[in-house]
Amino acid sequence: MNQTYSWYSNLIKPPFAPPSWIFGPVWSVLYIIIAITFTRVFYLAIKGAIPWIIVVPFILNIIFNLSFTPLQFGLKNNYLAAIDIILVLGTLIWAICAIWPHSRIIAYAQVPYLLWVIFATVLQLSVTWLNR
Repeated sequence: MNQTYSWYSNLIKPPFAPPSWIFGPVWSVLYIIIAITFTRVFYLAIKGAIPWIIVVPFILNIIFNLSFTPLQFGLKNNYLAAIDIILVLGTLIWAICAIWPHSRIIAYAQVPYLLWVIFATVLQLSVTWLNR
């Protein structure tokens, strides 16, 4: 863990990069929102209230979201992490569009997650570019 922290702290970061300690609290709140809303999507699909195809972007989003940390900090690969965060953003937008006609509450609940992922995407692409 210390080696990973050292690696990340030595990367060139853009001036708008927040301090490292901010990521834990932000993701903790976002994961609560994700857990509640994504569970609701699965429940609606199981109940037959929405088609199962709507669940697909939510599943892909979780897979890509959970892949980011191992790619960025495990493999220490900014390029794979950049591709992954773009996939997180893309699947999140897809998920919001897919659920919108069925549950606007779930769609609106994704706004904080969407805003953070947009920021994280810009940050990751900047870090990747600066450290090429």
